[in-house]
Parts: sequence; structure tokens; C-alpha cells
Amino acid sequence: MKNKLILSMLFFLTMVFLVACQTIPTAKKNSYQQGVIQNTIYGKVKGTVSEDGQTLIYKGIPYGKASRWKAPQSPDKWEGILEVTEEAPVGIQYLWGQIIGQEDALNLDIYRPNNDEQNLPVFFYIHGGNNQTGTSGEFNGQYFATKSHSIVVSINYRLGLLGFNNLPALQTGDPGEDSGNYAILDMIRSLDWVHNNIEFFGGNPDNITLSGFSAGGRDVMALLISPLAKGKFQKAISISGGMTIADATKSSKVIAKALAPLVLEDGVKKSTEEASSWLLSKSPEVSEYLYSLSADRLAPLMSNASIRMSVFPHLYNDGYVIPKEGFNTEEYNSVPLIMLTGVTEFSLFARFDPYFNQKITTEDIINRTESGLEYLFVNNYGGKLYKLFNAQTSAEKMFDNYQAPIYTTTIEYGTDANLVGQEMAKVFGSFHGIWIPFLAQEASGFSGMYSDAFDNPGAKDLSQKLTNYVSNFMKNGNPNNSTLVQWNKWEDIDEGYSLLLNADSTESIIKMEAQKDSITKIIKEMEEDQSVSSENKQRLIHNVLNGRWFSYDLDQYFGSNSIWIGVQ
Repeated sequence: MKNKLILSMLFFLTMVFLVACQTIPTAKKNSYQQGVIQNTIYGKVKGTVSEDGQTLIYKGIPYGKASRWKAPQSPDKWEGILEVTEEAPVGIQYLWGQIIGQEDALNLDIYRPNNDEQNLPVFFYIHGGNNQTGTSGEFNGQYFATKSHSIVVSINYRLGLLGFNNLPALQTGDPGEDSGNYAILDMIRSLDWVHNNIEFFGGNPDNITLSGFSAGGRDVMALLISPLAKGKFQKAISISGGMTIADATKSSKVIAKALAPLVLEDGVKKSTEEASSWLLSKSPEVSEYLYSLSADRLAPLMSNASIRMSVFPHLYNDGYVIPKEGFNTEEYNSVPLIMLTGVTEFSLFARFDPYFNQKITTEDIINRTESGLEYLFVNNYGGKLYKLFNAQTSAEKMFDNYQAPIYTTTIEYGTDANLVGQEMAKVFGSFHGIWIPFLAQEASGFSGMYSDAFDNPGAKDLSQKLTNYVSNFMKNGNPNNSTLVQWNKWEDIDEGYSLLLNADSTESIIKMEAQKDSITKIIKEMEEDQSVSSENKQRLIHNVLNGRWFSYDLDQYFGSNSIWIGVQ
């Protein structure tokens, strides 16, 4: 009887254990409970509530840890509750003549509505800055998270030569690390963190929209062809992105040349040629030297790139992280894709290019003086080429091998002087980053200089409409609903359509239009343009427009002296 009782108890305890084991992995373990304290698999975090009480905000949650020129690792676990209420360290960078940030700054920000909603779509954001500068705070997701009923995740990652460096001496046999694409590995690591932790914050780990602006938009495009990123996101939005891949062999030569002055300064070698040759070797002494350099000395290198891949090469076609054939691949990570651009994307780069920066005034441009006409020439054709690069040519390139819907859109707002003022309309127009006030509902960064231009009923209506399009897209991969102008996907490579976004003083103006521009057409217009002299035109083409992300065909046609290392 006693043995029978013992066996019964053992059976009962075994069943309890089995049931308990079965219940642990369920969604309840990762469930979200409204409040500032949430769990992660590494420890608890405590965020804050926005001033208006509408949004929960978490700043600087660690998603990994980075050793120099190594693949990122999981963050260390912590005891107690980690306060994540203040701006966190950002990747070390050279910004406005100063060094800011730190070498290991793999962290992310989270914004979500302050309610009990769960299973929300995730808007995963990669900041811009030529992959040399920038912070997760570039896009304040407070408004967008609440209005779109989503969770916004914005990441910090390694920048400059700490994020991209493929010198041979750093290679150890690990294919990921040997790629030199450390920043891309950071982004993949952060996507894994989101997949494993976002349920704690009420997000759906199987509904992640990968998005990014400028360099971040190009990173999105690179992740669309990276085998390592396959299955890690379900939709994608590339804002002012386009396709740029750097040839791995040519890139290492450019990097060696940029590092050579430090080698001379430290007395290691006696000439630039000798220093460059040494840096391109696999000598252990080179590796030891590179690791001995302070991050403060590395951060300023190549800081004059200004969207020139030939100055700061990154996104290498290493054959592991990024395919050797680049965007000629037939194996895309095909997910529904939006590509967004502005009409005058090049205006900021033109106005602050050394050729114009101290040479012209706003009055020169408005009054169309000789120097003003030079600026207008560059702004016009640079804008057309950049706009084409950001959306249409990428859609055309991908069309045959991309197995998911592609949508393109162009923001035209900003060119009406009566609405936004003479300076913004004539000098900058729909500048690089003009989308931010519409989705973030905050005129931050450069747009903050013209905050009044976004404070009118028409701009606010456009903000609401664009937010609705993106919200619909995040939920189901289609931006449309019955209340919005129909946004057609690309269905014909010979006549793709784009959604045009504009507004007057009272309401948004949205329509579909066939995309009929081409690089050949733009170059012909440039040749026929007589607004500047032939001599000045050549100077502008070879010194201002040359070598940019979008200028490969232009450089080839006009025989520019720039070193282009893009893989087409």
C-alpha cells in the first residue's frame, strides 16, 4: 500500500512537471503588461512616459556588445531594473568638428502607445549619416507610434571605419568578421534582439518592417540581398536609399590610403606609398597597429565623404554578408517594399558643398545671379538624378527577380514659395529628410529651420495621410484603404507608377503618375542647358556632381576623374 502511494505521488509530481514544462514557452511568458517596467531576456528595464501621457519611451536598451572589428555579441545580463530613460551613448563619430559617442554603443530606443494593445506591428529604423555619423534619435517615434498603433524601434550601430573596414590584416577566418561589414552585422544582431524581445513590449515578432533613411535606406537595400538577413523582417521601407555596393578589393586600397597619414605621423613608415602598401599586407604588425589606434583618431577619417562612396567605401561585396554580384543577384529577400524620395534631394549637399558654401547667398539664388544660376543647375540635375536613384532605377533593377510588391512615392512638398517661404522653396525645396516632419510630426534636424512650413492645415493633412499609408503597409504589406488615393504597385517595368505627395495651404494633394524619366534623358537635358556657360557646366559636373551615390552613369559619360567603386 505504501509503495502504491509513493508511485501515485511520483506520477502526480511527474505530470505536474510535464504540464509546467509545456506552459513555460507559451506567449504568456513574453506577454506585455502596460507600464514603464518591462522584461527582456537579459533583464528588466524601466522607461518613461511622454509628457502628454500618450507614449511609453525606452532609451538605450543594450542589444549587443561590440569589440573592435569583431562580430557583435549578446549583451550581458543584468540584475535588478535597468533605467532606460535618458539618451544613451551613440557610435563614436566626428560631427561638426567634434568627437562624440563611444566605440561600444550597441543600443536601441523603443516607443509604443501607452495602452494595453498587444501584437502591434514593429517599425524598425536605421538612421542616416553616410554610415559615418548619426544617432537613433534622428527619428523621434513618439507621435508615429501612437498614431500608427505600432512599436517604433530605432538603433545605434558602429560607424565609420569602426563599422566598415576590410583591410586584410584584420581577417581571422570568420567569414562574417572578414567581410568588414561590421555595421551590417550590428543591424542583423539588433533584428534578432527585436525578434526575441519585442513581445515583452507588446510587439509582433513576426511583423517587422525594416526601414531606414539615407545611408540607413541604403542599408535596408543591402539587407534585402544579404543571405544573413533572410527571414528577419516581413516588410521594408527605404527612404532616400538606393543601391550602392562597394567593391571589396578597391575599398581596401581607399581605406589604406586614408589611414596612411596616421602611419606616417606615428613614424612607422616614411612615405605614403610605403604606408599604404604595408597597410594592405596581412602582417600581424598591421593588425597590432590598427588595434592600438584610439577611436578618437579613427573617427575623423574620411569625414569629407558627403555621399561619395569613393571617399568612404562601405557595404562591401564580400560574398558572405553581401553577395559578390551585389544587386545583380537573383536571390532577394523579397518582402513588400516602399521606396520614398523627395524631388530636390540634392539641395542640402549642393548648398553646403565647398564650391558654393562661401560663394553664394540666398539672394544670389533667388535673384538668379551668375553664381545663383550655377547653384540652380546643380540643384536641378542633382535632384533629378538623386530622385531617380532613390526609387525608379532601383525598382527597375529589381523588377525581374523581386517576388513581392514594390511601391514608390515622391514628396513634392516644399517648392511653393507662397506656402513655405522664398528661402526654403528656392534654395532647398523638398530636401533630403523632408519626410521626417510628416511622420514624426516634429520639424527636427534641418527641417527645424523651417518649422512654420509644416504648421498649416495642408501639411498636417498630408502628415495624416502619409501616416495612414505607412500604417496600412506595416499591418498587411499594402498601403491602401478605401479612404486614401489608390497607391498602385509596380506592375510594368516599362511604365512604373509613383505616388506623388504634396499639399496646399488647406489640404493634401495626392495623385499617381507614370515615371518616365531616365538617366539618358537627364544627361541630354544637361548638355542642352544654356543657363550656365559650357566651361562652368564642366566645372560643376566634375567638381560638385561627381562621385556621388547617384552619379555612376554621369561620371562614366562625362569622364569624371572621381574614383567610383560601386558594383552595378
